[in-house]
Amino acid sequence: MTIETVGVVGAGQMGNGIAHVFALSGYGVTLMDVAPESLERAMATITKNLDRQVSREKISAEAKDAALARIGTTLDIAQLGQCDLVIEAATERESVKQSIFDSLLPHLKPETILATNTSSISITRLASRTDRPEKFLGVHFMNPVPVMQLVELIRGIATDEATYKALLAVIETLGKTAASAEDFPAFIVNRVLVPMINEAVYTLYEGVGNVKSIDMALKLGANHPMGPLELADFIGLDTCLAIMNVLHDGLADTKYRPCPLLTKYVEAGWLGRKTGRGFYDYRGETPVPTR
Repeated sequence: MTIETVGVVGAGQMGNGIAHVFALSGYGVTLMDVAPESLERAMATITKNLDRQVSREKISAEAKDAALARIGTTLDIAQLGQCDLVIEAATERESVKQSIFDSLLPHLKPETILATNTSSISITRLASRTDRPEKFLGVHFMNPVPVMQLVELIRGIATDEATYKALLAVIETLGKTAASAEDFPAFIVNRVLVPMINEAVYTLYEGVGNVKSIDMALKLGANHPMGPLELADFIGLDTCLAIMNVLHDGLADTKYRPCPLLTKYVEAGWLGRKTGRGFYDYRGETPVPTR
């Protein structure tokens, strides 16, 4: 399975990062989104991040220009049909992902590999609703994609060995490391990380500490680079809640119940950095705790 061209569905935070690393590694990339302004923002973000890599002497100016030249954008999902690999990187809702695959399938080559960047949803279930479950797998990049070294590689129950090995090789060409995970709710990273964040929200909810003290305690007491509430804002509180719901529904264990305060923040539309408010308020010069 030779992979030379890659389609990415979704031009948000994860999608533009995935397009960035593939283009920089020599792949032809087609980035698709339903909103023209999302594609414009994505290309501006990719350019800015490549410029940062040039300024830090991680890559040359020539490599930056070549990477940008390898990325095309489109509003038409049919344009991804001839790609060797298509990665879905849309919002973390199964109905949205399923709709994308339904729209994509009629246009694909028989040999195209399908992948999803889901952080928690069943790969087996998503794959079963396509025409190629043996050529379907999870490729979960960490955020921010250009910086983080890990990619979780998740086989569904039907994923064949050739597809798995092809993606292992691709991840290596990106200069990243694959961690193979079994297809159970939230895989490895988020199975451990997001319940920790949820517990930090419970600690806030129960008044054990305030936002500042909880984040300081984990940064200085556990040597974490970011506090759990700061990290939740970075990930997106809606994403954290969605992952907790997947864990709670998929494992039927009350220890995974989402904290009511996390639900309340999401209901308020306070989703973290992307909306300007979450556990911190980002609308001023410096972030200010909201509790």
